[in-house]
Amino acid sequence: MTLRTREPQARHDRYCAEIEHQLRQLRDVVTSGANLSATVPTCPDWTLEQLVRHTGGSLRWVEHNVRTRAEEEVPEERVPLYDGPEKQGDPAELDAWLARTGEELLATLREAGPETPVWSWGWERTAGFWARRMTHELVVHRADATLAAGLPYEVAPEIAADAIDEWLEIVEFAQGTEPDDAVAELRGPGRSIHLHATDAPADVTAEWFIELTEEGVRWGHGHEKATVALRGPLTDVLLAFYRRLPPDGGRLEVLGDRELLDFWLERATFG
Repeated sequence: MTLRTREPQARHDRYCAEIEHQLRQLRDVVTSGANLSATVPTCPDWTLEQLVRHTGGSLRWVEHNVRTRAEEEVPEERVPLYDGPEKQGDPAELDAWLARTGEELLATLREAGPETPVWSWGWERTAGFWARRMTHELVVHRADATLAAGLPYEVAPEIAADAIDEWLEIVEFAQGTEPDDAVAELRGPGRSIHLHATDAPADVTAEWFIELTEEGVRWGHGHEKATVALRGPLTDVLLAFYRRLPPDGGRLEVLGDRELLDFWLERATFG
């Protein structure tokens, strides 16, 4: 079972609940005493505070898009409080801004529902698209923040699996719309990748088979022999697939052509 098989409103409600949960946990990192000026190892161009401000700004930008029923991309400078509190280095002010941001975003997403038309850069132009996108924006950037602060990280299995689904959909979309992007190089016959989460509960579909074809990436769920396989706990597979953990570190196992996995990880991006 995957989240995408649920009825749209139930799926939307689940994403909204997860946004609330992820934001609460991100706020806990901010108020944990972590050094806000520390470099984030997984995003070395940012400090922890810059990462948090980027994440909160993204949430505010989406809230503005959905609330105004935007028909085209809205410049960031038109979004109120996009950059966060004026004072730097104050965890209490940063936390309060995140709390206010989350309240406004969730109220807007819940009022809109999943099918309200809204501009997006993606394959769906709905409020539901943004609820899902912001769920996984928070999932991944909370991992960045948590790892930077040296704190433990966990995510619900159905959300982790859906984050991998969405990333594969993004790669597919980018291949069709961004001809100059690095994902264009993920083509060619005879190569495949298998992702296998070894600890997923029975009601969560957590195996993927990805083919690199001349026409582009094709993928689905299932257990098939591939050129290379990445096996391990679902959260670790998610973080490695998003390039937040090394594939051969910790509890993960790489079987087969490691160079192909590295080739994918270096190019599976967009923008």
